[in-house]
Amino acid sequence: MTDSLDALNKKLDRLIEAVSRLAPPPVPETDLGVADCFVWQADPGYLEPVRKVNRVDIGLIRGVDRVRDILLDNTERFASGFAANNVLLWGARGMGKSSLVKAVHAKVNASDTLDRPLKLIEIHREDIDTLPKLMGLLKAAPYRFILFCDDLSFDHDDTSYKSLKAALEGGVEGRPANVIFYATSNRRHLLPRDMIDNERSTAINPSEAVEEKVSLSDRFGLWLGFHKCSQDEYLDMIDGYVRYHGLTIDPDTLRAEALEWATTRGSRSGRVAWQFTQDLAGRLGKPLKD
Repeated sequence: MTDSLDALNKKLDRLIEAVSRLAPPPVPETDLGVADCFVWQADPGYLEPVRKVNRVDIGLIRGVDRVRDILLDNTERFASGFAANNVLLWGARGMGKSSLVKAVHAKVNASDTLDRPLKLIEIHREDIDTLPKLMGLLKAAPYRFILFCDDLSFDHDDTSYKSLKAALEGGVEGRPANVIFYATSNRRHLLPRDMIDNERSTAINPSEAVEEKVSLSDRFGLWLGFHKCSQDEYLDMIDGYVRYHGLTIDPDTLRAEALEWATTRGSRSGRVAWQFTQDLAGRLGKPLKD
């Protein structure tokens, strides 16, 4: 009898172990005090802290002085507890839209006037429909938050933009006072032009159909446009990177190589300037600063 009970207990133990493996792992607890930057993991609903943020010093972002100052002012007001707007940074690729958001966040937190640090939370484009859940998690927290979505856009038959509209301004409860939303996009209206044009041509009431699509961008009180840089601005970006990272090279040689690099890439932008700087540092055998 004892042997039978032992055998049964072993089988039960194995069964319990197998069932426990099928159960989803417990959701990790979010500790907002361990970092200033987080990434929203929609499944299982957890804010993952980012110990080392990939960003550049705000002084190295050139050619966008006007929009830089506007974004910094808006962010400083929000961090200090005053009214501020959701922001859409749109325009030419590689001109520092996402870099500016992260740099401004660091600049504001470097101030000694804040009672609590401002938190930056990145939400992935594919998780936009979980935005209400994230806002519900944050609204009772004793911090102020920038929700940041990089390269936000919507394609044909994508209805998740409606979740974003409601979460930003349109819901019954509205956006929590301690949350603001920053997004970057190559599109001013976040939707493909042919999608808007198709709605205009096929809808029973074309103007109402188009209004439904473009009203999403109206939820952003600030539209900050980024445009392609001039040759002088491109070279100024490279000069700034070279000085910051302590790279030694003849100025005429630097200019000639930088222009050749831009020609081979077919464009001039902050991203191209940074890629050239990385290549230059590698050829010179010099490490780049963190």
